[in-house]
Amino acid sequence: MRALLWLMTLAALAVGLALAARCNDGYVLLVLPPWRVELSLNLMILLQLTGFAAVYLFLRVVSHTLRLPQAVREYLARRRRQKAELALGDAVRFSFEGRYGHTLKSAASAHGAGYAPALSALVAARAAHALRDQERESEWLRRAADCERDDNTSRGARLMTEAEFNLDAHRYAEAQAVLDLLASGGQRHIAALRLALRAQRALGDWREVLRLVRQLVKYRALSDEQAAPLRMRAYQEILRSLSLDAGALANYWREIPAKERHAPRLATEAARLLIASDDCQNAQRIIEDALEEEWDSALVAVYAECRKGDVLGRIAQAEGWLKQQPRDAQLLLALGRLCRLQQLWGKAQSYLEASLSIEPMRLAHLELAELFDRLERVDDANLHYRAAATM
Repeated sequence: MRALLWLMTLAALAVGLALAARCNDGYVLLVLPPWRVELSLNLMILLQLTGFAAVYLFLRVVSHTLRLPQAVREYLARRRRQKAELALGDAVRFSFEGRYGHTLKSAASAHGAGYAPALSALVAARAAHALRDQERESEWLRRAADCERDDNTSRGARLMTEAEFNLDAHRYAEAQAVLDLLASGGQRHIAALRLALRAQRALGDWREVLRLVRQLVKYRALSDEQAAPLRMRAYQEILRSLSLDAGALANYWREIPAKERHAPRLATEAARLLIASDDCQNAQRIIEDALEEEWDSALVAVYAECRKGDVLGRIAQAEGWLKQQPRDAQLLLALGRLCRLQQLWGKAQSYLEASLSIEPMRLAHLELAELFDRLERVDDANLHYRAAATM
């Protein structure tokens, strides 16, 4: 429909021009002695229009011819760029597909064409890393670093890649050094914090692990369920590192948030370390505070491991718990051990036998055997020694 309208418009215009030309009687006289040329005005107009069109076309041809070498260069450069773009796209696709040999080849092609050289080098380095080709991995990382002279935007990507490679190769100190360099540039994002957490766990800097876990929880990069075992391990390792200094251990214990301090597993670790350091008073307090918050039979068992301090007070406390937990075998065993330590032979035997009636345990048999040995009841002692040996 549009073509028909244009055709009708051109036809009407042609008719109009023809009618106008018939009504035009003017002429043009050209004099160049001794010649004279007389032309109609219509022909003169037509000749001028035709000449202008011819000169314009000639100039266009000359201009295009002069620009032809540059146009060819631009065309070839454009083709090379398109091929390089396709090569880099293929490299990324091959990387996701796990075809690392093809990834390396395509990324090298893109890098050779000069298209996003830093990114191409990093893609190639990752492919070489996946192929366990350390020589080519190092070479491509070096090329990526060289590209930063012209474009520094790839620095963070290169440092993150280097840190990840070092962690995979168990070069934890080198990985942490790279992450520190990244942090000095103000790029301490969640992915970098996760890598730093891996490095610090391997290096054994558990105070730094705690700090990183808190940051990741704050940024919602770790859930509470994921962070809990990491925090627990960090606290345990820090407490173990202070095991030779009971005062420092007790002071650090008070620095731990109350919610985490009452965890039975952590309280058990701290109490055992304090008992090993002959600080039974603080160990007793830790166990009692933790059991007030949450009952735990394994923690009760530790209550009888300390043989110094206020043993009678611990017996009284345990007997108070027994009213609330009358069938806890570990509590009865702890009471039996404490009573034996205090030479309350009858009560010790009663508690130990009650513990065995609920749950047979090797330690309870050994405690009874040693008790009967002390009372010179050899047959009863041998009976429990044999029972302990078979468990």
